[in-house]
Amino acid sequence: MLNRRELLQFSLMGLGLSGLPKAFSAEISAQLQSSDLIYLTPIQTNGKESSCQSEIWYVWDGVDIYVCTKSKSWRAKAPKLGLERTRIWVGDLGIWTKADYKNLPRISAISSISSDPVTHRKVLEMFGEKYPLGWLRWGSVFKKELANGERSLVRYRPLSI
Repeated sequence: MLNRRELLQFSLMGLGLSGLPKAFSAEISAQLQSSDLIYLTPIQTNGKESSCQSEIWYVWDGVDIYVCTKSKSWRAKAPKLGLERTRIWVGDLGIWTKADYKNLPRISAISSISSDPVTHRKVLEMFGEKYPLGWLRWGSVFKKELANGERSLVRYRPLSI
């Protein structure tokens, strides 16, 4: 169930008006700039968190948060199934099953799949800059699989902090 603020922001987005928070808190901005991981889960139609939760690499362009994931993963399937609402925790505590990540700063977001080649190039470059060592191994895989559809680029548009 959407709260009043999320409903208003989502409605404004539909009218082409910005539904983004005016500014993130200093804590969340700092975490988004410095953290290697986020933890996320889609929100079910009943308002509860999905049992599908994970830690994942991400990049933040100052507005949206992006992840590049296998197209068969729940992260890519959720927006296609109408589960666009997502809860994101920002910080790096390691593997989600062993981490108390729910005490980290939290963002509510709307997810969508980005198919824009310009956005793909921009975001892949950002991944390479953020994860230079990991990108030696994963950069070509992400590029190839994003191009052939095995991976999807998921955009998370923050609603609230």
